[in-house]
Amino acid sequence: FERALRSQPTHPFLQHPLTPYIAYALILTGNILVLTSTWALGITGTYLGDYFGILMDEPVTSFPFNVTGAPMYYGSTMSFLGTALLYGRPAGVLLTVEVLVVYWVALGFEDPFTSEIYAKRERERRAGKKAE
Repeated sequence: FERALRSQPTHPFLQHPLTPYIAYALILTGNILVLTSTWALGITGTYLGDYFGILMDEPVTSFPFNVTGAPMYYGSTMSFLGTALLYGRPAGVLLTVEVLVVYWVALGFEDPFTSEIYAKRERERRAGKKAE
């Protein structure tokens, strides 16, 4: 991303004196969201544990998941936008929008999938209790 930005033209609007402060705030906040979500989920939960049937006891609802349901996606998007602003490159802003749209599409599949696997496990637990 950074290499792609270097070869693109800058835009005066993105070179306002306040832009670096906004950029660093976005990068910092984005990284906080990504790192704290990794911490909350652990390595297994972060790297596709749900997809391989390794579920947590309960879905995580503490920070940063109480701020947004997709802190890794939104955090990385904020970091991309911050980097684009820091370099003053409109192409980076457009790429960030493209990344955000792709994340939204992914969430359209991911959120229902995650909800269903936890609901399925809960149904199986209830069925197991009734059989006892």
